[in-house]
Amino acid sequence: MLIGCTLVALSIQFLRASELITGQVAGLSLVLAYPTGWSFGVVFFVLNLPFYVLAIRQMGWRFTVKNFIAVTTMSVMAELMPFVVEVQPLHPAVGAALFGLCAGMGLLGLFRHGASLGGVGIVALWLQDTRGIKAGNTQLIFDLGVFTLALFLFPWEKVMWSLLGAVILNAIITINHRRDRYIAKP
Repeated sequence: MLIGCTLVALSIQFLRASELITGQVAGLSLVLAYPTGWSFGVVFFVLNLPFYVLAIRQMGWRFTVKNFIAVTTMSVMAELMPFVVEVQPLHPAVGAALFGLCAGMGLLGLFRHGASLGGVGIVALWLQDTRGIKAGNTQLIFDLGVFTLALFLFPWEKVMWSLLGAVILNAIITINHRRDRYIAKP
């Protein structure tokens, strides 16, 4: 879980260096953090709180506690990462690709160990487990809503490059996440 949180926190640095956004609750957090100057980690943590109700009811306490730990760990790491890793400004294509790869692999690691980073990840895992809907597809559908909102706040080029990162991330999840492949169970 620590490796997954570290990869996702690093992926946020690639987004920041490219001035891009992403989908899911992380994307909503960035959409709020950029124009307001609020801390991404704090906004991300607070926006995830309501999703814990669904997690407790549908996925159980063990899953919920793992999510809370993962969200808290990643939020703190995302705030501390700029002090230990400096990423120079990146072309949006490079930033989007690096974000998608790191975040996709980080989330895949968390999913494989019965956790997520809260929010849409909780809903996506629940739908995959109960309805057979691929988690990556659920996340991408939500992401399209976030990117539609972002079109009203950011230049369309920035939103399109950001969408590339989300597509890479969700393709990694869609292709690779299957509970029957894992030893660790939630």
